[in-house]
Amino acid sequence: MRNNNVNLIALAFLVQLVIAGATPQTRAQAAKAPYPAMAPLDQYLMPDEKSEIALARTAAPASIADGAEVMVLGKQGFTTAVKGSNGFLCLVERSWGAATDDAEFWNPKVRSPICFNRPAATTFVPIFLMKTKLVLAGKSKSEISEAVASAMDKKELPALEPGAMCYMMSKQQYLNDSVKSWHPHLMFLVPGSAEKSWGANLPGSPLLATDDPEERATIFMVWVGKWSDGTPAPPMAH
Repeated sequence: MRNNNVNLIALAFLVQLVIAGATPQTRAQAAKAPYPAMAPLDQYLMPDEKSEIALARTAAPASIADGAEVMVLGKQGFTTAVKGSNGFLCLVERSWGAATDDAEFWNPKVRSPICFNRPAATTFVPIFLMKTKLVLAGKSKSEISEAVASAMDKKELPALEPGAMCYMMSKQQYLNDSVKSWHPHLMFLVPGSAEKSWGANLPGSPLLATDDPEERATIFMVWVGKWSDGTPAPPMAH
């Protein structure tokens, strides 16, 4: 842990040196980057395990979340806090769940409760857990991206299993600074680029999709009208 703190301090110092030696234009661009480096680890942690378990369970309706395994983030990574009985896995994703080129990859405010079904828990979550270990080891975004790609190439990470999906229906979710809680939704995870074959992102289609080349998958999102607690969600903008 001490080594990680040293790495964080060194990284922050390096950012300052780069900015100081840059041209006025590049300094202005750097100033606009809201999260240029990882914040101190404590900013990504929750006050206590009980609070994190409760927040993780808000990802899905109680009929699903109450029987799910729950993982929580500590200084050594994610560990199982509650054993499950129904094959689902709930946790609170942090900002590095996003792609490494995302401007908010280091945003310490991100708290995204998410509940994976068994296929997603066993074949998609390992990517996030690997990224978490690399983050806690003080790795840079490029090092994280390269390590994940290498692990996939070597088949050290499992291939995405058919039927992988997850719930993101928490009223308390904070996805990023721009959309904040957005809308309750389901996500379906499909290998490769599958946007066209599913008819996503077309006029009138209820399917939204985003290509995720780092995780070599297409993520489909389906908006739902209620939060996990059963209360109505705001209408989806057209």
